[in-house]
Amino acid sequence: MIKTIIFDFGNVFINLDIEGAIKHTFNEFKIDGLSEEMIGFNSFYEQGLISTEEFIEFYSENFPDLSSDELIAIWNFMLKDFPEYRLDFLKELKASSKYKLILLSNTNELHINWIKHRVPFFDTFKNCFDAFYLSHEINLRKPNQDIFDFVLNENKLKANECLFIDDNAANCEAAKSLGIETWHLNPETEDVSNLFKTKSNLF
Repeated sequence: MIKTIIFDFGNVFINLDIEGAIKHTFNEFKIDGLSEEMIGFNSFYEQGLISTEEFIEFYSENFPDLSSDELIAIWNFMLKDFPEYRLDFLKELKASSKYKLILLSNTNELHINWIKHRVPFFDTFKNCFDAFYLSHEINLRKPNQDIFDFVLNENKLKANECLFIDDNAANCEAAKSLGIETWHLNPETEDVSNLFKTKSNLF
């Protein structure tokens, strides 16, 4: 029986344009791909291992023709709208008191600041969760197993009583390897608000 639902954030609640953001980044940077160093810095930043200032400084040194504001805009390009009906779904779920609700997201400081300023109901959204974990605040990131171990241990959860919802296959595979039930959500064809129809076999 599922007692805890662990949600990803991007492409589960807030819509993302990942492919568009990659194309936009390559176009603005005039590159064909990310260097290993850039991939490494992005990962460090997402885990909170370097500060926003260090992150921007790194990209400013590599792309001196772009201002800090332009670099931040490129970085935040993937973030789109947050449909309010998904908040309504979450609020109903919270009001039912049937499940412990946890958010587990690979999210960095610049992205969460953008969201806080542009999603007027962010505080209401956050308050729906019993625990709210962002990778840069806990220095762990998906799909590494340690982030799932952390959530299970912190909340004294049994893996087989948890459902993890994420749009990333690798993240779902990592959770599944620990015995957690998963829903690899396809944002093109599925919506988290249809959870109990789509995954009726689990409830």
